[in-house]
Amino acid sequence: MNFYYFSEQGYYPAWNQITGPLRIDPPSSLADPAVAGPLIHRCLNEWSLADQLGMNIMVNEHHASYTSMSISCMLTLAILARITKNARLLALGVPLFNRPDPYRVAEEAAYVDVLSGGRLELGLVKGTGYELPISNQNPVRNMDRFWEAHDLVLKAFANHDGPMSWEGEYFHYRNINVIPRCWQQPHPPIWMPTFSANNAREIARRDYTMATFTTGYGARVVFDAYRDEYQKAHGVPAPLQRMSYLGMVAVGADKKTAMERGERVASYAFATERTPPGKLNPPGYMSSSDNARLLTNQGAISFFFNKSLPSGRKMSNPPSMEEMIEAGMLFCGTPDEVAQQITAFCDAMGGVGNMLVQMGGMLEAEENLDSLRLFGSEVVPRLLKRQKAERLAEPAQ
Repeated sequence: MNFYYFSEQGYYPAWNQITGPLRIDPPSSLADPAVAGPLIHRCLNEWSLADQLGMNIMVNEHHASYTSMSISCMLTLAILARITKNARLLALGVPLFNRPDPYRVAEEAAYVDVLSGGRLELGLVKGTGYELPISNQNPVRNMDRFWEAHDLVLKAFANHDGPMSWEGEYFHYRNINVIPRCWQQPHPPIWMPTFSANNAREIARRDYTMATFTTGYGARVVFDAYRDEYQKAHGVPAPLQRMSYLGMVAVGADKKTAMERGERVASYAFATERTPPGKLNPPGYMSSSDNARLLTNQGAISFFFNKSLPSGRKMSNPPSMEEMIEAGMLFCGTPDEVAQQITAFCDAMGGVGNMLVQMGGMLEAEENLDSLRLFGSEVVPRLLKRQKAERLAEPAQ
């Protein structure tokens, strides 16, 4: 199992100052540069520690948001390529639908891959519905535009014989020539996140790494769809390293400390709930089949709404900390408890190759660093020891 440390780089000091949505609409006047700068440096320090602990690194990208100040995956990863030594650098991801210039996406990714000596993992994502007004894109046929941008980026990576042109429906270029070219050939490993079984099948067909976020034990349907389609498409079982899950994590030396930390880490999930549903899913943003599925589930496009616990009991609204832990959305406790929770979850999913670890929220810097140290130095060795014991116990082929 591989472990990736992730922070949203949230500007949490403003969360309690804003009564409505934390994305798109609030004034930027509340984002004091003298506060934002140290918060960003804090995140860089956390990623540097993760590298020292033998973990990998994940970043994402959002815009006009108090829940995430990370406005460019590649800007952050260029810094991390310089200050880290060994960590794989995962951009999960670059929102192709919201980006006007996929050629620039290819250039930036190749630059980071070269700067890091071939440590980039490239996540290509559609982008959020609530950020569409920023990019001035029409949500209708957004996946057609996404896949054209995807194809353009990969062809730009593969082209080494001088300038090439591109004449598509959405993009037109006369002179694409990526210099420097990628360190990893033909390109960095490609990741794609999804909450949908249908999308998981498409990701499997393309032999990309799939990730799903904080959906708890309900994620099994996504993992099963990926495995099923991978076997059909490639004739072999899906490699474990192609399947990934992101969960919120808080670790303490004792249960009381851990639960206090978990509550502040989980504050991120409650902050995201303040985005109006209409902005999450504007007309045309999702396919008719996905919209039908959401309507069947009464619009469950948020972290919590209408979720059932593994016991079958409906999650409270808002959920308790214990319910979030039971649901597999939050792994929280002492190192032993967190290792046991992650083990139980991965077993229930049929195996998970990459655990993406989200901390932060409203947790203060030193507490977050301590939680990260405990995870990297005590939880990870427990998980790897168990994994090694399972491999040794497997019958010889």
